[in-house]
Amino acid sequence: MTVPRRSQLNNLKYLTSNAQSCFDAAIKNTRLTEASQFYSSLIQQCLHTRSLLDVGIVQTHMIKSGYIHLHIGNKLIDASLKCGSISYARKLFDELPNRHIVMWNSMISSYISHKKSKEGIGLYERMVLDGVYPDEYTFSCVFKAFSNLGLINEGRRAHGLSVVLGLEVSNVFVSSALVDMYAKFGRMKDARLVSNRVVDKDVVLFTALIVGYSQQGDDGEALEVFGNMINQGIKANEYTFASILITCGNLEDLTNGKLVHGLVIKSGYEPAVASQTSLLTMYARCGLIDDSLRIFKRFPNPNHVTWTSLIVGLVRNGREELALTKFRKMICKSIVPNSFTLSSALQACSNLAMIDEGKQIHAMVTKFGLDRDVYAGAALVNMYGKCGSTEMASYAQNGFGHEALQLFNSMKELGLEPNEVTILSVLLACNNSGLVHKGCQIFATITNNQTIELTRDHYACMVDLLGRSGRLEEAEALVKQVRNPDVVLWRTLLSACKLHGEVEMAERAVNKVLELAPGDEGSHILLTNVYASTGNWSQVIGIKSTMRDLKFKKNPAMSWVDVDREVHTFMAGDLSHPRSREINETLEKLIEKVKLLGYVPDTRFVLQDLDEELKKRSLYYHSEKLAISFALLMSSNKNTIIRIFKNLRVCGDCHSWIKFVSKVSGREIIARDAKRFHHFKDGLCSCGDYW
Repeated sequence: MTVPRRSQLNNLKYLTSNAQSCFDAAIKNTRLTEASQFYSSLIQQCLHTRSLLDVGIVQTHMIKSGYIHLHIGNKLIDASLKCGSISYARKLFDELPNRHIVMWNSMISSYISHKKSKEGIGLYERMVLDGVYPDEYTFSCVFKAFSNLGLINEGRRAHGLSVVLGLEVSNVFVSSALVDMYAKFGRMKDARLVSNRVVDKDVVLFTALIVGYSQQGDDGEALEVFGNMINQGIKANEYTFASILITCGNLEDLTNGKLVHGLVIKSGYEPAVASQTSLLTMYARCGLIDDSLRIFKRFPNPNHVTWTSLIVGLVRNGREELALTKFRKMICKSIVPNSFTLSSALQACSNLAMIDEGKQIHAMVTKFGLDRDVYAGAALVNMYGKCGSTEMASYAQNGFGHEALQLFNSMKELGLEPNEVTILSVLLACNNSGLVHKGCQIFATITNNQTIELTRDHYACMVDLLGRSGRLEEAEALVKQVRNPDVVLWRTLLSACKLHGEVEMAERAVNKVLELAPGDEGSHILLTNVYASTGNWSQVIGIKSTMRDLKFKKNPAMSWVDVDREVHTFMAGDLSHPRSREINETLEKLIEKVKLLGYVPDTRFVLQDLDEELKKRSLYYHSEKLAISFALLMSSNKNTIIRIFKNLRVCGDCHSWIKFVSKVSGREIIARDAKRFHHFKDGLCSCGDYW
């Protein structure tokens, strides 16, 4: 009797009892090879239909007929895995009396690929106990599992077994997996030792080493390994190029970046997605964002990684408005953003202080379930903080010093120990609110605390706090306490000297700055302002002449405001805006109204040798006054908060003027300058006039 064909059987589960008897008899009278071929054919049919139920029927009949063969058993396990059931495959695996290494590897790799590394390692350990020697495929899987779970000791033991079995250096597949494992453990010395012992290295091994060095922040070593690989005549692949381009970007090494780009083109990998994304990132990190944009245009269908790389690059290079435009296009194309995309978009909103756009992105963070993500969370706090929304963020930069101190005290009452960042934040809160005594108390306490190491940032904050309150000698003494004080500390002291017109100390501070940074233009500008504030115009002229000789260029003061999701930028006396005439009319009306309330232009803040009337006129057209006038022109709703931003510190006259405007207009105005936030409402400012 011959074995029935598949077309005759159709499906085992529909056989009648008589047909089943005939089939059983057929199997008993069939040669082993024919039965094997028949069952293999049925299993192949199960794979075609992806039916786990059919796999079970075939297995049941094999057991009933007494036909359990190693080769067919492995095919059943493979079919179960491909039908998506690891648990059923494991059940089959456990029932088989004899298991080939291929079966062990199939189960172990399936567990690990399905993020069940613990189960995969458990099966590997059972395999070794059963006396089955792992092969190169086993080791490549379990090394990955050990790194996934951070099991370094277990990984070392498996490494030892691979040495005993002669697979560590003779099999590049195993050695590459070892290098990758040690790199993920952060053990680059061990990874390099393994690599050095391999005689016939390949591109996979080198790439694993390059990626390891790059991920550990040792980009110089990564570049050296890449050079060694090229010198040995080993051709890089798409992933090697992607990794080394990121390395060049991290180093901001445009020279080597362009050389690698040339190799990418020569090797034919430029169209590859990973290579193009890395090229985009490299040029952005090297400051050539226009090159990144050109590369991006060549993508037919950019994925979320490519979109994110572009958005991050645009924000990094100060192109926040374009970054948000690209982000909107990404969303319109139904590309789902990840936490890095959203964080970068929020950073763009922070830099532009576009709180309405930021709120919309906050809604996306919630929608995509990233509320608890550390990157998205930090970006949200930063965005609300920089947009002046203290109820949604923190208190320190916004001038709410007492509230910040209450939080600090609550933290200590809960038994939470402050770290260096906490102390810096609370000192900043004291600084922004003029809480000199409290700031000095905290600083003295921390100075005697052996668990917290004071940094130059802590000292700079205290120098600013003391200096701005007029305690200049104490501030200078504090600078001198620091071992090797840097430019920032001396410049902080110089700023305080400018505020109080302290010429001699300012000159000492400038000399210290120029010793450390001979080409520092900021110190020249500050000293010019010190001389101007005391009316020493001959010295002002002399320094400006020196600055011209050195080709220094002072950044102009600018203010900007977001109206209807469009950023409008102003400079002092700016007439370039399309609605300039209406803005000036609004400004003139505001000036007349606030004068009736007591506003008097403070010409001390005009650092030019002009007559008194011209000084007043120059004050009227400062950039922040123009920005506020435009915002009021465009919005009559008194419930709408006006938010303006300035690249330098707000001057004292504008600070006084904005207080009066908040009262006469009945509007809340939030101004963010280069140092802090000011919340103006009903003629008062949150800083208590301490700015």
